[in-house]
Amino acid sequence: MDRTVDLRSDTITRPTEAMWEAMHHADVGDDVYGEDPTVQRLQEMAAERMGKEAGLFLPSGTMANTAALLAHTRYGDEMVVEELAHLYCWEAGAYSNIAGLATRPVSGDQGIFTAEQFEAVLRPPNPHFPKTSLLCLENTHNNAAGAVWTAEETAEVALAARDRGLRIHLDGARLFNAAVALGVEAKELTAHVDSVTFCVSKGLSAPVGSVLCGSRAFIEDAYRARKRLGGAMRQAGIMAAAGIVALETMVDRLAEDHETARSLAEGLDAIEGVSAVRAPRPTNILMVDVGGLGWSTADLIDRWLARGIKCNPRPPTRVRLVTNRHVTLDDVDYVLDTTRQMLRSEAVAVR
Repeated sequence: MDRTVDLRSDTITRPTEAMWEAMHHADVGDDVYGEDPTVQRLQEMAAERMGKEAGLFLPSGTMANTAALLAHTRYGDEMVVEELAHLYCWEAGAYSNIAGLATRPVSGDQGIFTAEQFEAVLRPPNPHFPKTSLLCLENTHNNAAGAVWTAEETAEVALAARDRGLRIHLDGARLFNAAVALGVEAKELTAHVDSVTFCVSKGLSAPVGSVLCGSRAFIEDAYRARKRLGGAMRQAGIMAAAGIVALETMVDRLAEDHETARSLAEGLDAIEGVSAVRAPRPTNILMVDVGGLGWSTADLIDRWLARGIKCNPRPPTRVRLVTNRHVTLDDVDYVLDTTRQMLRSEAVAVR
């Protein structure tokens, strides 16, 4: 194909020129000894943005979430989590096979649940049950088309969790998308949680990494967990430098990705037989359903891929699309025109 539109994820974003420059000139040291000044600066910046005491740089969001689980809980405890949450569905079962946790899933409304729904899944203290010690939230919610938790919704559920003696961890991989969508600072969305992780490697466009933030005591425990997971790094300032540029220059522009997603969703939804769904407070993710065409997920993926359009499956009849800074409005027009042409060609073939 002479053209590719990659809508699989915002993880495909490449570093900006400013990031390459910062990485080239990064002041580095051995981070395991606490001697990498660039890593330290990123961790301090991240903690300030999240309204927390300290931060810890990790290679990935999955490792950051797993380190948080290990730091917050004891083996054999139980966590409460939304039934389609990323750390429950998409992180290779690390909550269980590494952190040793049981789960109590909550069925949310597009990824969002209330204090009443949270309390409804809790079991009374009983030696026959695991001890419920942690509540995990996700903002934005990946599997719910990038749904956004407001500060008020988070506070309500967090208060109920604290009343039951639970700690609260926020998987904020795309937290800055939520903050931009709501027009608030990210720290407003983290004020009621004990820990939060966010990725610099998604829409913020840095090549590698996530930062986990919380109290100093929590980060000390998370540091030990990172070591256990093999995440201790040496001259990691080369990567952290790109993360600093991401925080300094790439947050506000996420609004452009949200607008691109809006145009794409409206155009696809206008095609007969195609349904495009965005969250009530939309960001850069949409779900597209082609069941109305009589197609399966695989049917759409194969047809689009033959024309250079990439996406991720959500069987049986849906796919997930994620916009990012490499997807332009011209690319949106290409996707829409290509989809219309596909349907016209199939209609002619049927005749």
